[in-house]
Amino acid sequence: MLKNLENLVRENAQSAIVDNSEIPNDKNEAAIEAASTSIIDVLRQKIAAGDINGLISSFKDPSAQGATSNEVENNFTSKLQDMGINLESAKAVAASIIPGILAKFNQKTNDPSDNSFDFQDIVAQVAGPDGKFQLSDLTNLFNNKGGDTTSSGDQKGENDGGFIDKMKDMF
Repeated sequence: MLKNLENLVRENAQSAIVDNSEIPNDKNEAAIEAASTSIIDVLRQKIAAGDINGLISSFKDPSAQGATSNEVENNFTSKLQDMGINLESAKAVAASIIPGILAKFNQKTNDPSDNSFDFQDIVAQVAGPDGKFQLSDLTNLFNNKGGDTTSSGDQKGENDGGFIDKMKDMF
C-alpha cells in the first residue's frame, strides 16, 4: 500500500514537482517521497491521537477532507522547506498537488473494484510495525459475539460479550 501511495503521488507530481524550477532536479525524488510520507504522517497522528472518527471521515466523506488536506499540506510544506525550498514555493507546491492526491486516494479506498488501497490495510500499516491495530479490533469492542482471542490464539466463547456488556458488568 505504501508503494501504491508513492506511485499515486508520482503520477500526480510531474508539473508541481518535476517540472518546477523552484525544486532542484536533485530534490525531485525526495520531494515526491516527502509528499507521500506527509500523508502517512498525518494518518499516524490521527491514529495516535485516537481520532479514528476523523480518520474514517477523511476517507468516507469528501467534505471532511479539508482539515486532513490542510494538515498534510502543512506537513509537506515543512518538509519542502527542510530541503531548502522557500516558504511560498513550498506552499504553492503543496496546495497544487495534495488536495488532488487525497481525492484520488479517497476514491481508490472507496472503490470496491480497486484493491490497491484497502482501508483496513492502510490503517494497519500506518498504525505501526507491530501490526496489532485492526479495524476488527474496534468492531469487536461493540459486538456481542466475543471475537477476542486468548493469549494462545484460541477463540473465546460466543457468550463473552462485547464492550457494552463489559461496561454493564462494571455497574
